[in-house]
Formats: sequence, C-alpha cells, structure tokens
Amino acid sequence: MTAIIGATALAAALIGGGAGAAIVGLTGGGSAGAAATSSSVTGQTVSDATSSGDVSAVAAKVVPSVVQVNVTTSQGEAIGSGVILTPDGRILTNAHVVEGAQNVTITTSDGKKYQASVVGSDTKGDIAVLQAQGADGLTAATLGDSSKLVVGQEVVAIGSPGGLQNTVTNGIVSALNRPLSDVGGNKQQQSPFSRQTSNGTSAPSYTAIQTDASINQGNSGGALVNAQGQVIGINSALYSPSASANGSAGSVGIGFAIPINDAKTIVDQIVNG
Repeated sequence: MTAIIGATALAAALIGGGAGAAIVGLTGGGSAGAAATSSSVTGQTVSDATSSGDVSAVAAKVVPSVVQVNVTTSQGEAIGSGVILTPDGRILTNAHVVEGAQNVTITTSDGKKYQASVVGSDTKGDIAVLQAQGADGLTAATLGDSSKLVVGQEVVAIGSPGGLQNTVTNGIVSALNRPLSDVGGNKQQQSPFSRQTSNGTSAPSYTAIQTDASINQGNSGGALVNAQGQVIGINSALYSPSASANGSAGSVGIGFAIPINDAKTIVDQIVNG
C-alpha cells in the first residue's frame, strides 16, 4: 500500500491497532498555499542574523522551542510534537495530533511537564493551537518566512519520533508547493484513530514543503527550520510506499511540512476567530 501518513506515533496499547495518522492520496499539480502572516502569532521576531549553518548550532537554538505532545483519547495514546509560540505556553502542533484528545500533556526539552488545553484546530489545514497551563518563561521559536524557501536549501527537522524527544535530523528542501489531498470519489480514507470515512471531508488538504530530512511517526507538529534556526515549516506527514494495515511506517526520505506562513494564518484564525 502506498500512502501519505501523518507522522504521529501511537502507543501499542491503542485499541484496534489504529493507524499512525491520516492516510490520503498524493496528487500532482496545484498552487501554493496562502502566505499571509499574522500579528497574533507571537513567536520571536525574525531577524537577519546569520548563522554558520552548522546543524549543532541550529539544534542548540531550536530544541528548547520544541515540545513533545502526549495525547490520551478514548482509543488509546498518541505522541506528537509541538512548537512554542509564546513564553506563556501557546503551542503550535498538527490537528491530527490532538484529534479526539481527552487529555494533553506537553513536555519541554528540559523535561518539564504541563497539562494543556486545545484552543482550537483546523483539520483541513492540519493545524492546532494548544495552551500549556501555568507555563511561564518558555523559549518561543523564531518564525521564518516560508515564501523565501528554495529547492535544495538545507533544513533541520526537530521532534519526538517514536517518543524519542529532542531528535534532530537534517536534509534539504526536496520540492515546494507539493499539494497533499485525498483522492476523492468513494475511496476510503483512514483517520488518525482508525475511524473510516467514505469521503475526503475529514482528511487534511494543504500544500506542503517536501524534504528528505528524516521524518517519522512522532515528528508531527515539530519544527522544520532553516540554517538560521528559523521555523519555516511544521512537520506533518511522511510518504510510505509500503505502509502496513495499521498505518505503521518509517521514513524513506520523503517527508512533508506545512509552510509556516500558512500555519501562521491558521493560528490567527483560531486565536482571533
């Protein structure tokens, strides 16, 4: 089975085995997503500061701004990642990470844990906003400009694949404006927790950054950053030419991220209505 799988890791105890995340078809063509930015997304101001591009330097800057997201649902537990937007605990993640959440806990890079609530989500854009309770002094990420990306540019992915927090991988931008959409018709689509639908109304649909930086289940909602340590995408899905029936899959060097400009627009809509 060839599939696009949202990169959320589910615990083995998940009832029914559960898919790793939404599985949709991959189609060609399409245009770039919205590139508007919003003042309500209060990540640190982007500057023109330069960097050597060394991965260790990028990791040192960005790892403190990426959290692990643990979610409990009626069907089991899931693990994803998130990006800190504000020092008081506003977190950006994927909608499929928190779908059906009954309890959400975030863990910062230094091991501190906070309960979190879901402020809102957009399933089509696969973006959600969390609020960590009682958080203060967190390290907000620096948000970049995804409209300035070029194919071949070096990028770094940070998240919690398989629950391995603070994992760093690197690669390049393999393609831009890659449309992810369901195949339509009566072909079954599979949601993050094995609920089946006969149409594409609940499947994510967005235009993605394609990267060969290793993205695996658990990376969903984590940061894709440039050589200056600016977040330019939210890791969201991986391509699997041989995904198993329960959605398990590993990286084959084809991963996808939601452009940060699109994510900022959606966050503004969620926060400000």
